[in-house]
Amino acid sequence: MHPMTERNSLLAKRVVENLKKRHFDAFYCETAEDAMKKALELIPEGSLVSWGGSMTLKDMGLIRALNEGNYETIDRDNAKDTEEMWDMFRRAFSADWYLSSANAISEDGVIYNIDRTGNRVAAIAFGPKNVLIIAGANKIAGTEAAALERARKVAAPANVVRLRYFDDTPCLKTGTCINCKSEHTLCSKIVALRMNDFPGRIKVIITAEEMGF
Repeated sequence: MHPMTERNSLLAKRVVENLKKRHFDAFYCETAEDAMKKALELIPEGSLVSWGGSMTLKDMGLIRALNEGNYETIDRDNAKDTEEMWDMFRRAFSADWYLSSANAISEDGVIYNIDRTGNRVAAIAFGPKNVLIIAGANKIAGTEAAALERARKVAAPANVVRLRYFDDTPCLKTGTCINCKSEHTLCSKIVALRMNDFPGRIKVIITAEEMGF
C-alpha cells in the first residue's frame, strides 16, 4: 500500500469511530468503488432517491448507477427549466434517501457543508427519511475550525469555479474565500452536523481514496 493511502486509511478509520460516537452510522471503505458497492447495499431497490450537487457522487459513478438502476430518482440535471428544478428541490424532502458529500469533516466527526440556495443542507438536516454522506479522506481536517476553513477556502471556491453561475463572485477571481458579502456568494448557508439526533437516519461512508474537492 502506498504510504499516503495507508495514512488516509488510518485517518479515515479513526474519523469513522468518532462519527459513531456522535451517533452517525459510519462505514469505512478503501476505494470509491467499494464505497459505491456499500451505498447500493444500503439503499433498497425501489427507493425514491435524490441528491445534492456533488462531484464525489458523480465521479464515483453512483448517480449514473442510481439513474440506470431499479430506483425512482429525482435528478435536477433533468429539469427542463428553473421552475421544475425548484420543484425537484422541494420534492427531495420526501425522498426515502438523500445523498450528498461533505465539504469538510473534522477529525472528531463534525461534518460541514456550505450552500447558496440551501436545498442540500436543508435536506441533510431535516426531511428525507435517510441521508447518506460519502466523502474521501481529503475532506478531513484536523479541528472544527480547520474543517470550516477548508469548507470556505477550498471547497466553496472550487465549486464557484466549477459552476461559474456569476462572474462577480470574488473567490472566482481570488481562488480563496475573502468573507465577501456579494449578492451571489456561495457561502449563504453553512451547516455543521455535530450530532445525529435521530440515530439511524444519517449514514456516512469515508474512503481512504481521495474524492471530489
